[in-house]
Amino acid sequence: MNIKISPKELAEKLTMAGLEVVSLEEAGGPDCRTGRDFVFEIEITSNRPDWLSILGVAREIGAVTGEKLKIPTFKEPKIKAEELKPVKISILDKKDCSFYSARAICEIRVGPSPLWLKERLELLGCRSVNNIVDITNYILFELGHPLHAFDLDLLAGKEIVVRRAKAGEKMVTLDNQPRLLGNDILIIADKDRPQAIAGIMGGKDTEVTVKTRNILLESAVFNPVLVRRARQKLGLQSESAYRFERGVNLETARIASLAAQELICKLASGKPCGYKSSASTKPSGVLINLEPEYVNRILGANMPALKIKKILNGLGFDSKTRSKNRLVVKVPGFRQDVNLPIDLVEEVARIYGYTEIAQTLPAIKPNASISGKRDLISHIKNVLVGLGLHEAITYSLVDRALLAKSGVKQDMQPVEILNPLSKEQEVLRPTLLPSLIRCLAYNLDQQQEYINIFEIADVFSGGADVAQHPALSDRPVRASAQGRLQESLSLGIALCGVSSFLTRQGLIKDEVTILHLKGILEGLFNKLGIRDYDFKNQGERGVSIVVNQQEAGIMLSLNKKALAAFDIKNKQVILAELDLEKISAFINLDKKFSDLPRYPAITRDISFVVKGGVSIKDLLAAITAKGMPLLRSAKVEDYYQGKQIPEGCKGLTVSCVYRADDRTLTEEEISLLHNSICSLLEERFSIKLR
Repeated sequence: MNIKISPKELAEKLTMAGLEVVSLEEAGGPDCRTGRDFVFEIEITSNRPDWLSILGVAREIGAVTGEKLKIPTFKEPKIKAEELKPVKISILDKKDCSFYSARAICEIRVGPSPLWLKERLELLGCRSVNNIVDITNYILFELGHPLHAFDLDLLAGKEIVVRRAKAGEKMVTLDNQPRLLGNDILIIADKDRPQAIAGIMGGKDTEVTVKTRNILLESAVFNPVLVRRARQKLGLQSESAYRFERGVNLETARIASLAAQELICKLASGKPCGYKSSASTKPSGVLINLEPEYVNRILGANMPALKIKKILNGLGFDSKTRSKNRLVVKVPGFRQDVNLPIDLVEEVARIYGYTEIAQTLPAIKPNASISGKRDLISHIKNVLVGLGLHEAITYSLVDRALLAKSGVKQDMQPVEILNPLSKEQEVLRPTLLPSLIRCLAYNLDQQQEYINIFEIADVFSGGADVAQHPALSDRPVRASAQGRLQESLSLGIALCGVSSFLTRQGLIKDEVTILHLKGILEGLFNKLGIRDYDFKNQGERGVSIVVNQQEAGIMLSLNKKALAAFDIKNKQVILAELDLEKISAFINLDKKFSDLPRYPAITRDISFVVKGGVSIKDLLAAITAKGMPLLRSAKVEDYYQGKQIPEGCKGLTVSCVYRADDRTLTEEEISLLHNSICSLLEERFSIKLR
């Protein structure tokens, strides 16, 4: 790469791009342009392990300077059958080690490294040992992937076993210190005993010395959590562990092994004589759709798609133009921190330069006050859409057959139309649920796996003096002895099917239950500022929705007869209807800012067994009342029913958070209050602490 700017300018550009250069020093040594070497000390953030290498930093330099990065390529050598060294690899748990490769290199000459290699390592703060060890260290700093060389002739059975250590196993590491191992430590063993602590340090028994003639070169991908825990337990720190516990990738592991082999053959007269690898996964990059318009909207810039594409390609992403308004970007294996379009926007912004983005004042829009029925309906719709639901719009006129087969019981008879245009429009709907069920059944017929819909509309009851009603003045209805026709605003919700979520662990499927609907309603009430609400089981009728001590709606699961009537098979349909007229008086949309807490909170858990009939709401209410004013929240963290819990009981864990506004709480006062709460629960609810 031909860098045309001064080291100081480069340091500034790297710092502005996120690689903070904390110091810049001149050092002795040849340099083709300036006659001097320059050492950059860079502060690396924990989410960017790819910067822990010369290649990673060089890639950033190419991106910020616009220069093309030249990456060397390596080929697997051909080895004659008679020259192959048999090496066996066994990985007992692929979760601990997803990739392991063993490269046998024979007839090497171990000795001092050439001067250029020693100088490069010294500039990086690494002392020279011998040419083999120096080469593995050089590749570590160059490509960012740790390697380890074993004396092949000292490995019992020419076998590598990647496994957890057994209780009581010991080994002496390269620093001449005896190490007591355990089952929580991953090791590299031969047929007989441990020979290295995976990802941290090799063992003394297979150390490469001047007597070594054949080596086994290890390149692997270990579980970063295991490496970090082992390093902490053993009190060991190494350049390898520093990288492994932040995450390495499969592609670099393979390239690093080939690069080291090439140098060993060149500097130590080595000869390739075998290669074995074992991998549980294949390298695969995440594909992200990125719209240039989205990038410019987020950044307030006006970059052409070609510029965005060039920046991403310079950072190692493979971006291709799918259409005029869309790029498809493949994320390389070394960028495990990039998963979403917004991550790519951040990459474009830091390379493009924050100083290049025009400074503008953000548009400040005053909060629109919600006044009147229309604004309230709009607000509720926005909340429900934000909770993941989709709005449905159905007719106010329905047929009697639809009401009958829905199985939804109503206290009042529906209002009939005197001259309906069709049989399907013979009555005014007294409930939204039949129409939503029909809509839901239609979507199931279209092979939709998950339906979550809602509707906000008027429902009708009563029947006399309808000619004066403005909403129905053009459509006369049959009179009723119940007096004036009543029209009220209602919210209906219908859920059915299985929702799917794609996570790093794979596809998770979650079938809807009445608890999902309860969560939606709780989210709605919280957004509307309604605090006094409850859900009461009414047996076959379902669950009553109670707001301010009065019934305002119902939640229910559609029975088998109704499911069959709508030809819904092997599915559970969950419904809710809420009278918005009844809850409107309790809606409070005023928001007040509260100061952030100045003093830390203390959390204490209560784990106990209680009879199944005891209300969790009553338990939490008792805890809250007893803990005031220091108790700021109490919530159920765990619910369990199983073999360890007596029949007819349930196991609960309640998490209590304590905080004072004027001081830091002491252990003594928290323990006193917490114990009094436990005593109250034992006396009032007969709980048994666990």
